[in-house]
Amino acid sequence: MAKASLEQKQIFIIHGPNLNLLGSRDPAQYGTLTLDKVNTAIRKKARELNLETRIIQTNHEGRIIDLLHRRRKWADGFIINPGAFTHYSYAIRDAIEGIGKPVVEVHLSNIYEREDFRAISVTKEVCAAQFYGKKEDSYLEALEYLAKHLNTN
Repeated sequence: MAKASLEQKQIFIIHGPNLNLLGSRDPAQYGTLTLDKVNTAIRKKARELNLETRIIQTNHEGRIIDLLHRRRKWADGFIINPGAFTHYSYAIRDAIEGIGKPVVEVHLSNIYEREDFRAISVTKEVCAAQFYGKKEDSYLEALEYLAKHLNTN
């Protein structure tokens, strides 16, 4: 009989605003990395970690909140890149806090070495962890964190 810790966990990943423009948006900051490349890396790592993933990108704050609310019944954990909503969306913060599931905040760039306003994360305090500044590896570290966290709780 398989141990419970080996059962496949489900991770829902939300890419926030403007991430659909990766590859053409601010090449000095993001290079030529596309969202498809990020998603491919996420899916590959998830398979290695025996995680089932569902991934979505949206530019809409309310949709992010709705996804957190609805998908809490399916997901064991979440990874979210709230984009610019990181810095001011108390509504997303409240949704993260209210769903009762571990949520990991990620950023492709180092938000602490950019414009001053980007160093503020109103969502960080209600997230289980935050990974940033490592391009797609920020997401991969978040997957590793959740795999370990979910299999020890």
